[in-house]
Amino acid sequence: MQCGDPVEQVSLRAGMTVGELVDAMGRAGAYNGGALARAASVYETMLRDEHAVKFLGLAGAMVPAGMGGIVADLVERGYVDVLVSTGANLTHDVIEALGCRHYHGSAACSDLELRAEEINRIYDVFLPNDAFIRFEEFMQEVFSGLPTGAPLKICELLAVIGRALPSGILASAAEREVPVYCPALADSMIGLQYWLFSQTRRVTVDAFLDLQPLLDTCFEAKRAGALLVGGGVPKNFILQSMLMTPRGFDYAIQLTGDRPDLGGLSGATLDEARSWGKITGSATAVTVYGDATITLPLLVAAVLERMAA
Repeated sequence: MQCGDPVEQVSLRAGMTVGELVDAMGRAGAYNGGALARAASVYETMLRDEHAVKFLGLAGAMVPAGMGGIVADLVERGYVDVLVSTGANLTHDVIEALGCRHYHGSAACSDLELRAEEINRIYDVFLPNDAFIRFEEFMQEVFSGLPTGAPLKICELLAVIGRALPSGILASAAEREVPVYCPALADSMIGLQYWLFSQTRRVTVDAFLDLQPLLDTCFEAKRAGALLVGGGVPKNFILQSMLMTPRGFDYAIQLTGDRPDLGGLSGATLDEARSWGKITGSATAVTVYGDATITLPLLVAAVLERMAA
């Protein structure tokens, strides 16, 4: 077996850009630093492919960790054609857009004391209950203006919410008419608020109606690519969308901290997805293992630098 190119030692200097750092990591080429550099190359190719429909999957507590601005920026730049998210990320997106904030906290604290002080913890991020009071007021106001009659798609419901917000992921998606799918919307505070609203008002939201526009997009796509931040429902919802078509994804990048050997979807390799036909045999696909609050900013910053060059 022949050796590949030699490993180059990383040389750092003051003032080097993120793109230059990722390039240096690529020349070193080892472990997940090398994978991140390869992912940047795949992502750049995907974004430059005018015929590729670009999917973004968003799982994990990314918005509380400050990553929502990256997603909104990608949408505003036209680098997202389809967004699939957990309901939790969209809930926190609404909270931020309403002017409520998440705060730096600590994982080494008394959760019983936090409970007594009405502060919710997301690892080392704190969110006071007051934010959910404002959230509930807003959601009930938006829901009260929903049309009655024909059932709504979840993506239509989220577009209505986005148009009522001044900023954030949902607002950017609504402005650019990028569909946002959230197949597990009931598993979130948005879902709970809709249930509360439905106790006295009659508006029907049908989750299955989202499949038609999603599959129309997949059938019409000449090529498709996916950036998967985390796993869970968004990852599967995106990858399975191509199963009904004669094609699979041509580009795929996965940022995950989960292990593949436990058999769970979130840690499943992209090579495994080839066996299902979700990703083509010739697709360029890279998995980067690590904390997405580190890998996502590095990946996007490096690729945006390349796109601007």
